[in-house]
Amino acid sequence: MNARAERLRQLLADAGAEAYFSFSPPANEYLAGFRGTTSAVLITVDTQFFFCDFRYAEQADAMVSGYAIEVCNSGLEKFVGERLHDLGIQHAAFDPGVLTVEQQATVAAQATATELVSAPGLLAGLRQHKDPEEIAKLRAANDLAEGVLADLLPELREGIEEREFAARMEYEFKRRGAQGSSFAPIVLFGSRSSLPHGVPGGKPLERGDVVLLDFGCILGSYCSDLTRTYAFGTIPGAWFEEIYAVTLQAQLAALELVCPGTPCAAADAAARDIIAAAGFGDYFGHGLGHGVGLEVHEGPRLNRLSQATLEPGMVVTVEPGIYLPGQGGVRIEDLVVVTETGCDILSKTPKELKVLNA
Repeated sequence: MNARAERLRQLLADAGAEAYFSFSPPANEYLAGFRGTTSAVLITVDTQFFFCDFRYAEQADAMVSGYAIEVCNSGLEKFVGERLHDLGIQHAAFDPGVLTVEQQATVAAQATATELVSAPGLLAGLRQHKDPEEIAKLRAANDLAEGVLADLLPELREGIEEREFAARMEYEFKRRGAQGSSFAPIVLFGSRSSLPHGVPGGKPLERGDVVLLDFGCILGSYCSDLTRTYAFGTIPGAWFEEIYAVTLQAQLAALELVCPGTPCAAADAAARDIIAAAGFGDYFGHGLGHGVGLEVHEGPRLNRLSQATLEPGMVVTVEPGIYLPGQGGVRIEDLVVVTETGCDILSKTPKELKVLNA
């Protein structure tokens, strides 16, 4: 944790600041090792502070090292502002993506002599590059989630509802040691599989339904993310076989480009061009993928507008999809580590078209 704080400290000059402060739980866990919902971190060129209220004092003592830990009874934003004032900090950087307008105003009201400097991507850039310990945690989270999928697939039977199967997944994640789901599982049957981020409901599973499962768990604070699409009982029709084949071809083509030096937009284009050439370009409306770590959606983004380039240590999803409204959809997603020479695909669940309970 102290090495991470030091790397951030080395970037402060480039941001035109002498300090960095954060109230973001994932950022604070990355920097200080504290796993909790309410805390603050303040890092200057020569000191580093961790602030919390009474509720987390004992937890902070057990989890945080290398930081001066202080328990405050006033609001954390007010406390950080006062400390910036007391330290005589002239420029303090923050991430505008995770600081609310109200939080910024409260800090500024106390630190009247401090300029608050918006520094988007300052910490996020560091978090994009996972160290071996982080990659091991991501691999473990992925393995746990894939084990749950393998064990629960036989429970997909006629009549089971989307929300029931989603609940079974969440229960198994926790029963097997995960902190919980990295996001609410997406379990969609039949024509509802055309909803890229649909919410599981009361739709009962029927023969001939598409089954789209997008899920992940949190283990050791790190997330996993996986999507597989199946047919239940029988193939819904030739249309499904076609979009499945095209989606798989697109996903495999994009995976070929996941290596150091590949522009994220180029990986997106590799999948998108195949889908468009097959006549389904209008039905792939989201990006190819995203980074995964302490949060299930981090940088870099793999989409048409991305300016990022893949580098060793990045962990990303590759998840093209085709969604035909009123008919059904397909998404195939793997979790992938960018290595020095190529990539390591963490997801091992087979991707060939499978008919469940045939």
